[in-house]
This record gives sequence, C-alpha cells and structure tokens, in this order.
Amino acid sequence: MNVYDLVISNGVVVTAGDRTRCDVGILNGKVAALGTDLKGREMIDAEGKFVLPGGVDSHVHIAQPSGGGIVMADDFETATRSAAAGGTTTVMPFCMQEKGTPLRETLKAYHAKADGQSYVDVSFHLIISEPDEQLLGQDLPALVEDGYTSFKIFMTYDDLKLNDREILDVMGVARETGALVMVHAENHDAIRYMTEQLEKAGRTAPKYHATSRPSVVEREATHRAISLAELVDVPVMIVHVSNREAMEQIRWAQQKGLRVLGETCTQYLVLTEDDLDGLGMEGAKYVCSPPPRDVASQEACWEGLRTGVFSVFSSDHCPFRYDDEQGKLTPKGRTSFRWVPNGIPGVGARLPVLFSEGVMKGRMTLEQFVAVTAANPAKTYGLYPRKGTIAVGADADIAIWDPEQRATLRHEMLQDGADYTPYEGREIVGWPVTTLVRGRVVMQGGELVGDKAHGQYLPRERSPFAVRPDESSAR
Repeated sequence: MNVYDLVISNGVVVTAGDRTRCDVGILNGKVAALGTDLKGREMIDAEGKFVLPGGVDSHVHIAQPSGGGIVMADDFETATRSAAAGGTTTVMPFCMQEKGTPLRETLKAYHAKADGQSYVDVSFHLIISEPDEQLLGQDLPALVEDGYTSFKIFMTYDDLKLNDREILDVMGVARETGALVMVHAENHDAIRYMTEQLEKAGRTAPKYHATSRPSVVEREATHRAISLAELVDVPVMIVHVSNREAMEQIRWAQQKGLRVLGETCTQYLVLTEDDLDGLGMEGAKYVCSPPPRDVASQEACWEGLRTGVFSVFSSDHCPFRYDDEQGKLTPKGRTSFRWVPNGIPGVGARLPVLFSEGVMKGRMTLEQFVAVTAANPAKTYGLYPRKGTIAVGADADIAIWDPEQRATLRHEMLQDGADYTPYEGREIVGWPVTTLVRGRVVMQGGELVGDKAHGQYLPRERSPFAVRPDESSAR
C-alpha cells in the first residue's frame, strides 16, 4: 500500500465538473491519488467539509508604483498572506511598464519584490503603457516565449491610457504571438469631461467619483474594445465589468461568435454607489474604477456569472491604507475625488464573500463557484491543469471549507497590509479553515503557519482561448 506525504480524508472533493466523497493523497507537492482509505504520514480529517481547489485570483495589484507620494498598502508578503487566509493559492499581479524604462528592467525589479516574499504562487501579467517599436517588435514577442502570456491595456488614466491605434498595435502583437489581451474599458475623455463639470460645480466629495464614471462610459469603451478586437481578429478579456450595459455588450459579442471573455469582481456583487456617500472622507474607502453601481447592476453581474457571460471572478485587489496621507487621505484627495487613490483591498475577502452570497444563498452551485474562482482563471491564463483543479498530477493547492462556520467579517481576519476592508461587518456563512499550497499547509484556522519563501513564480503556457486550433500544433 502506498503511503503519501499527506492525506486529506473524509471530505467531499469538488471540482468544476463534479463532486465526490473521497480521500486526497499528496506526494511531493502533487495530488497523487484520489480514493478511499488512503494512508499518509500526516492526516487531515475533513469530515463535514468541502475540499476545493485553491482559488486562482487572476486580477490583483501588489506593490505597484502609484506615483504622487501614494504608496500601495500591500507588498508580496502581506498580499499573499491575505490570499492564503481567504483560500486563494495563486495570485496574478500586474507588472506595470514604467515609461522610459525597458520592460525587462521593470520585470527584473518586480520579480525582486516577489522572490522569497510570497506565501502562495504568483504569475505576472504585463501592463503596456508605452507600445513603441522596440516593445512591439522585440520585447513582447520574446516575453511571451518566456511565459508572460497576457497583456493588460487601459483605455483611461492619464499615465496608462492607449489610443485606438496603440491598442490595435498591441492586439496585433497578441495575434502574432498567441497572447491574451485584457482591457480596462472606460472612456477617458468622457470621464475627464464629467470630472471637470463636477469640479466646476463644487461637487468634489468622494461620492462624485461614481457620478464621473457612469455606466455609459464603460459601455462605450467595452463596445469599442470588442470592435477593435474583432478588426484584428484577436481574443480579448474585458475585466472588472460592473453593470448590465457593459455585460450585454460582451454577451452580444459572444453570441456573434467572437472570442470575448468577461470578468466581474466582488465589489460589483455586494457594494453600491451609496457606499461612497459616507461622512467626510469615509466614502474614499470605496473609490475604485469602475465604481460600484446600484442594486440592479448587482443583479446583472450575478446573472452574468450564472449564465457564463463572466467566466472569471476576481478581486481586483488594489489596496491603499485609509488613514494615511500616502493612501486614501492624501491631501490632494481632500480637494477632489479625482485625486483619491483608486482601488480597494479584496484578495482575502473574494472567496468568502462569493461562497456566502453565492453558494450558501443558492445563487450558484459549488461546481460553478470552483469554475469561476479557480478552474476558469487557470484555463484562461495558461495554468490548467496544474492549477484550478484537484486531479492526479495537479499541484496540491487545496482549500478546505467549513460550510457551517459563521463569522462577522472584520478587517483583521483578512491579514492584509491595509487598515480597513470595504466588506466590514458583513455576515459570512462558510469559511476556508485550511489552505495548502503545493501540499504544504500555509493557513490553519486563521493562523499563518506557512513560509513566505514557499511561493513560486509560474511561467505560463499560452491561453487556449488565444491559440487557434490550426496554429496550436505549430507552437
């Protein structure tokens, strides 16, 4: 009889496709067996619990330069600690191209921030802000070959936005190399116009951040991004979709047969623009882009998850401390919403909130939960089946969930580097009580027991959505 390093026994193992009561045998960091009466040198009894693949959060910002005296609240140690606390075992942050600096240099510096500082595994997307001839002709094709197989482009923000021609150029490289393009879709000029009108009228409080970015600016940019992708004939992922109008643009494209993927996030399921209307600067805690909308938009995002328009559910973790002049309370932010650091923490809350609001309230099945939080992100970004499932040969990234555990969500439970959570006080049903990364327990009963040097960097294969069937054999 085989003896495994570790056996998780008596639990219900759930993947995106099915569920079964069985033991999980782990050897050398991999799932080595699924069966009954398995024996291990160590045993974890999961009676009454669900054994799920560890979450894959494919949209997080960690230790990213923010400019203007603003400092992101999380480095890799604190962000990956929070990920493990919330049942996530792989995170995919963004390496942002800094203008005037070769992308290879930026990547080297970003790797240095992560190396030896990560409790969970990490893999990088590339943010493209300066698509010059060197980058398009040499750097990006070489980086795709090195396993950096996804690019993110922005249609807004002064320092990041690309015009339509630049977007087409990046999409052209993605088509030639088999990379996947992610798009932040908001119309920059429309936002500038709205912002200037609001400021002229003296409407500068944080709540007007939402007013300055109405659904129409997201809808228009989503449609334009899809149209540009159709022109180049390249797949595209529209990230952090917040409302029905943008969601229906994606659904229209999918029904037309275009290779368009969609993502939504925690904030669009449970927050609304009313949360930005707090006393004083309290609303700054909820400033993110796109902003939370209304209850009807929440229902639209749930519909998008339920019907498969959104195949990926992420946190868009982008943390800034609230009570900090290098964070949300920057002096310039007090003069106008436009200067409030844009983003909210969420990597630790993503899975517990969706499990509680989705699975436990009957909005989705456990299998759907696993699909949108683990299997689909892994498939979309070239990590499956190493990540995102519990199967023989896969990494033993596992979160053991107690569906009976109830908690009132408090910031300290999430163990990140911020000083608040936008989900404070939310009643949660179901919690990941044990998190394993490649067979090692990292988080147990809310206590960190892992090693911050355990996390590995993951080069990725090309996305199966980005490689054409007639081209895959040639790669």
